[in-house]
Amino acid sequence: MTGSEAGDNRNGEGKVRRLSDAVRRVRIAESERADAYADLHESDRARLMLLAEELNGVFAELPEDDAYFICEVAGSTPPRLWIDPTTHVVMARDRRSYRFLKDTRLGRLTLHESADLDAAADAVTDYIAERVVERERALESDALVEKLRAAALERREPPSDAVPDDQPAGGRSSAVVWALIVFLMGFAVGALGLVAYAWFMVPG
Repeated sequence: MTGSEAGDNRNGEGKVRRLSDAVRRVRIAESERADAYADLHESDRARLMLLAEELNGVFAELPEDDAYFICEVAGSTPPRLWIDPTTHVVMARDRRSYRFLKDTRLGRLTLHESADLDAAADAVTDYIAERVVERERALESDALVEKLRAAALERREPPSDAVPDDQPAGGRSSAVVWALIVFLMGFAVGALGLVAYAWFMVPG
């Protein structure tokens, strides 16, 4: 190799570039990133499974027919531990902290965030207890409203001798006609009485 050829190689001139080599490098890099992402995904899922195990006793105390609370780790991206249809737990960006989130009409709210497993489990337990108490109060309120409504209907019940509301329309019309006939007859008798009084009492 001459001195000029060595200088060209050092300057990058005359270097043969292959697309196949570049594609190979890109594929290797993507594979390494995918492996790292998969490791993070499995790590997040494992941490959420630990939290779900901590909550097993809490969910076991709920009624068997209660389908509102879930306690299930979904295989989504990122993994989520669903507590109920609007609340779930995910791992924060540091991959160590548990983020307890709730979806509302105003947006997503963070109810609790902590790297401590026990603290996260306590926050979820308190949330479930609050929801149970709210539902009990709602059921009591509904029962009270029904009682007040029934009492109001009883007070407005018509007496036994009253004309029922479901009386045929023809019966009510006949009663009105007879009342009008009696009124007209009374009016006619009164008019005849006045004419007779005027006839006999007024001098001719």
